[in-house]
Amino acid sequence: MISSLLVANRGEIACRILRTCRAAGIRTVAVHSDADENALHARVADATVRLPGVSPAETYLRGDLIVRAAVAAGADAVHPGYGFLSENAGFARAVLDAGLVWVGPPPEAIEAMASKTRAKELLGIAPLGEVTEADLPVLVKAAAGGGGRGMRVVRRLDDLPAALAGARSEAASAFGDGEVFVEPYVQDGRHVEVQILADTHGTVWVLGTRDCSLQRRHQKVIEEAPAPGLPPRLTEELYDTAVRAARAVGYVGAGTVEFLVAGDRAHFLEMNTRLQVEHPVTEAVFGVDLVALQLRIAEGHALDEEAPRARGHAVEARLYAEDPARDWAPQTGTLHRLSVPEGVRLDTGYTDGDEITVHYDPMLAKAVAHAPTRAEAVRRLADALERAAVHGPATNRDLLVRSLRHEEFGTARMDTGFYERHLKDLTEPAPDPYAPLAAALADSRSRSRFGGWRNVPSQPHTKRYLMAGEEHEAAYHHTRGGGLAADGVDVVHADPGLVVLEVAGVRRRFEVARYGDRVYVNTTALTALPRFPDPAAQHVPGSLLAPMPGTVVRVAEGLSVGAAVRAGQPLLWLEAMKMQHQISAPAPGTLTALDAAPGQQVQVGALLAVVQPTQDAGNRATDH
Repeated sequence: MISSLLVANRGEIACRILRTCRAAGIRTVAVHSDADENALHARVADATVRLPGVSPAETYLRGDLIVRAAVAAGADAVHPGYGFLSENAGFARAVLDAGLVWVGPPPEAIEAMASKTRAKELLGIAPLGEVTEADLPVLVKAAAGGGGRGMRVVRRLDDLPAALAGARSEAASAFGDGEVFVEPYVQDGRHVEVQILADTHGTVWVLGTRDCSLQRRHQKVIEEAPAPGLPPRLTEELYDTAVRAARAVGYVGAGTVEFLVAGDRAHFLEMNTRLQVEHPVTEAVFGVDLVALQLRIAEGHALDEEAPRARGHAVEARLYAEDPARDWAPQTGTLHRLSVPEGVRLDTGYTDGDEITVHYDPMLAKAVAHAPTRAEAVRRLADALERAAVHGPATNRDLLVRSLRHEEFGTARMDTGFYERHLKDLTEPAPDPYAPLAAALADSRSRSRFGGWRNVPSQPHTKRYLMAGEEHEAAYHHTRGGGLAADGVDVVHADPGLVVLEVAGVRRRFEVARYGDRVYVNTTALTALPRFPDPAAQHVPGSLLAPMPGTVVRVAEGLSVGAAVRAGQPLLWLEAMKMQHQISAPAPGTLTALDAAPGQQVQVGALLAVVQPTQDAGNRATDH
């Protein structure tokens, strides 16, 4: 029996595993980097171990330190979660060699499925050999790793040699393995996967399908179970392939077999030998706790002969601290408040007041709704997200709500190209026009209840706010009786946290929260602007500012002050939250300042470079 378990992970998945362990009476150990010393997973575990001497981004990849921590803390088992070392066969062996229980598949199974080419061979699927015109388009793909690296789409036969060379180079750099293969390219297919669970007694459960087609940068955003609209014959084919994959490698524990589905055909992608981020939708539909089942299997218990039956439909949305309208740029800062209405499951690794840093993935939480039908689950999740309080860095919350309510998603006609087609429309600003007035009225009540009234006619009080990138001014009056008034609306109630306005006979409630100059009115975020702006804070036209805190990893080769640049030309790259972000010239012009250098750490809003537009340069030349 497992009595104490170390979670070799952080954030949401660590907290989720710790929650199940506590319910099962298992003591827990968390590991943490210096950056995560006060993180939620470190605060809720029974014991913690600091992993020293490495950078925050590398801490959870140091298997040697993690095994040492497990032994020192007296843990008798290790759960890897997802990401980091969860699919590292060497780490699994190190855990077992230390005499600990590994909550996952055998190292041999991890190794067999780590290579996509090996996995295909086990299932009798041969990669394309010599490619002909009839095979196009094709996809050149790295045999190891993922996340879109080492991947090239080839539509012309003449482009294949360069694509192979580029993919090999990128794969070798990213994964230390330059092996690539070629497979048919499925345009805008659906990403469908099968959840399996296997014990050490020969039983393999199939726990339905999931659809994970809504993705950005090859990472999933919205997932659901079961995958809607699959023909029964195709579903059975997916189940059969998943079971064959599990039995081919002697699989044990929770795993996922992934496919790309086009029409009534399924193309095997890979097997993930770990717990998936989206596992809660399967838990909701089948009424199980997959982590609890992983622990029972690791203890040697047998699964029931029959898997539980599915019930209803579940949908999950990943809430990220990122700005979809700015190339999904990750955001940092204080998460002042995060809550969703009752009836929706929220899995998160954060609590109110926690800091979102640049060191890790920007996912804040996963919200999951379960209902008897798909339409009800989708509606419930969209409504909950719309009503959620998310006070802090910019997030993809509005994108999630609009995606769930999009006609293409509602009728289950989505595919992996959804955001390529619809991102612009889904990110069009739609701020509440009454939000600035509500913010101003609430602010007036927080300062003085009666001090603003005058016994002579005067100009109204005004406050300025930045909302959706534009300035808005709100005007109001103090009345003789101590109330507030504004043109065109009736102010029914106003206090620092709640404003009620009546417009054309309709009353609306506005919940207001303020943190410094940041104001949240229901779900609309505003920034209070100073009455007298500081001229020193202004930047010259053409200034390129850091969109997030991060590290300058590269400056374009040969770039120097005085150089002519074209619109869209890459100038430098910032690294934040495990991703690189390109900073490009916004318009043709001359580089008049370059304040960034490789290795330099910058804060959000820091000046990186200045590109003086060509027209301005011409005007200045004429003046002189």
